[in-house]
Amino acid sequence: MGKKNKAEKKGKNGKKKDEFLNEPHDLAAILVQAARSMRTVLSRNLLESGLYAGQDGVMLALAEADGMTAGGLAARLGVKAPTMTRTIGRMEAQGFLERRPDEDDARLTKVYLTEPGRNRLQIIAEAGQHSEKLATRGLTDKQVRTLMKLLRAVDSNLQAARAAD
Repeated sequence: MGKKNKAEKKGKNGKKKDEFLNEPHDLAAILVQAARSMRTVLSRNLLESGLYAGQDGVMLALAEADGMTAGGLAARLGVKAPTMTRTIGRMEAQGFLERRPDEDDARLTKVYLTEPGRNRLQIIAEAGQHSEKLATRGLTDKQVRTLMKLLRAVDSNLQAARAAD
């Protein structure tokens, strides 16, 4: 009579193992909280180098394809155009970016990394690596690969649903 039924075993969190995701909002809440925590750690690491939240994404996008329009950057990073315009202005004032007319179509203005901006790319990479190490502490390489695969699948499902709207 003192034995527990296998279905009643509880995990470290005190919940029954089969009840870990007993509410539809649990997955969303966990994903959102993990993303916030990751972004907070990354932002803190970047702030020391004079970069603010979101600026790393702009710089990494330009490192891959320098000379993008503000609208192209906004679309790539999933933000609204006015937000991107403000971010570009701030980064230009910091000396990380410069705006220049397009060589083929003077009606377009493109955004380019400056030398000080390029010099920050290594700092961004190191901050990202440090954040990832903290986030995955205690996980095996296989668990990290599985986590990344699952998160990509979740993101793909959500993007497909958004595209269908």
